[in-house]
Amino acid sequence: MAFRLKTYVCSLVLDIVKKKANPHTISPSSLSNHVIIGKVKNSTDIEFQLPVISLQRIIDPSMKDKINISDIKKLSSNGVIHNVSETTFKNNTSIVFQINKNMFIKEVLQEITDDPILWKETTAKNILPNPPEKEIVIDFSSPNIAKPFHVGHLRSTIIGNFISNLFEFLSCNVIRLNYLGDWGTQFGLLQVGLDICGYTEAMIKQNPMNLLYQAYVEANKRAETDPEIAAKARNIFYNLEIGSSEIMDKWSVYRKYTVQELENIYQRLGVRFDEYNWESSYNAKDIGNIIELLKSQSLLKEDKEGRKVVEISSDVNVTVMKSDGSTLYLTRDIAAAIHRHEQYDFSQMLYVVDNGQTYHFTSLFGVLSKMQFPWASSLKHIKFGRIHGMSTRKGTVVFLNDILDECRDIMTIKQQESPTTKVVLGKSSDRINDILGISAVIINDLKQRRQRDYEFDWNRALEVQGDTGVKLQYTHCRLCSLEKNCGVNLPAECDPSVLVEPEAVLLVQDIARFEEVLLRTYEELEACILVNYLLRFCNVINRAFEVLRIKNEEKHIGSQRLLLFHASKIVLHEGMKIAGLHPLHEM
Repeated sequence: MAFRLKTYVCSLVLDIVKKKANPHTISPSSLSNHVIIGKVKNSTDIEFQLPVISLQRIIDPSMKDKINISDIKKLSSNGVIHNVSETTFKNNTSIVFQINKNMFIKEVLQEITDDPILWKETTAKNILPNPPEKEIVIDFSSPNIAKPFHVGHLRSTIIGNFISNLFEFLSCNVIRLNYLGDWGTQFGLLQVGLDICGYTEAMIKQNPMNLLYQAYVEANKRAETDPEIAAKARNIFYNLEIGSSEIMDKWSVYRKYTVQELENIYQRLGVRFDEYNWESSYNAKDIGNIIELLKSQSLLKEDKEGRKVVEISSDVNVTVMKSDGSTLYLTRDIAAAIHRHEQYDFSQMLYVVDNGQTYHFTSLFGVLSKMQFPWASSLKHIKFGRIHGMSTRKGTVVFLNDILDECRDIMTIKQQESPTTKVVLGKSSDRINDILGISAVIINDLKQRRQRDYEFDWNRALEVQGDTGVKLQYTHCRLCSLEKNCGVNLPAECDPSVLVEPEAVLLVQDIARFEEVLLRTYEELEACILVNYLLRFCNVINRAFEVLRIKNEEKHIGSQRLLLFHASKIVLHEGMKIAGLHPLHEM
């Protein structure tokens, strides 16, 4: 925000630089994204900072010695810029512009509160002036059939949902795609396990996910010491691939149970998908076409074990078919990527999958590049680390529902003990506490650096006062309650002359930083940039609550303070939605 002021300052800077250096044509708006709002301690001054290195890069790196900061420091602009100086931090110099505080406050608050929808559109356009016309496909979550939705899939779901929300906020056309693993030897192991455990169809129907998982675990355990188990599993999968009706019927039933479980989980998490793809959709015919294409391009070789491989570098061969002729997950991923490009003609496709699959995606992208698909360069692996120690307090668990249930139950106890609880206990409070628990899990995950592993800590994740999702919900509810109960109406126009307190000015500055934060978040696809901003933003809002009273204040002052808090609520609400939260109005 403050885009017009930033652009105006940049236009003055470019006028000076052009006179000296005559650079290529460049717009002030493109330079304005490099201007950041400075943090001035113990002051109500407003500063814009423009890194000299950014000015250099965007104009012409070859004219390093031609930018004369002393000329820029002479700028005057009819009251917009009060002073120009320079500052150096870690050998990086920035030009500092002291900006008219009242003009800054009015532009920031008026833009948001006049038309919040137009403000969102303008913010998106400032960050991404030319969003791609073609779709961006985001492949995330991707659990397997007959296995519980566990914490291993949780990060993919949370991060993928956040990236989808971010791109949609920036006016991109997003296809949210869930590619479910319903194929492979894992199905054979499941069936062997069911036979070993003696689970009947009637028993499975009563408790499908628990029994299917127990059977799968038992088969894997026995396969470690009994090679016949693995051989049986491979044979069952082979019969599935060739279309055995008996095996296909069982596979269909297990898949149905899994989908029902997943839909409940996604609804609870507030996550939606535009498309569900199945690994099984890419059958022997599709794989056969790929093998023939690889042969025709002289890319397919046979190794000494009889496997079909593709050489993607001098020392890396990627297996695309086993020696017995059965397919691999990688081969089906190749078929899926080709099919998706034919279907969507996407500008980008992002795979949100953990660090452990780095080699798989290096292989996938490498084979597609070797096949000379020009769009292979638009594929990207969005990596993330793993969660450690995420279990119920009773012990290790793999079912995500158990984790979410415990979060809800803990929040129920906290709400019952809280003197500020506003809702009547009952079904509505159960839903609110579930949202609070899920908010805590989501924010606890997204505030971490994406590629780092982290240890889950119940106490830190569910603190009401700490940097948690509960804090975001609490602050949003507090802002909603203020608007409802303060007895003051929103003014038609911002009067910045009455917003003089340091707490007010700092809050306006933080509101204005939202656009800068979203730009950095987009550039790095790091949710922690946005989430940690929102948590700090809540601290600034809550400090302002203590000083900027509305009730029993002079009406004009009260209404202007309400406008400030109203703008804060809009920004917090949008930030929470991008993070994947459902903002509450009371708790």
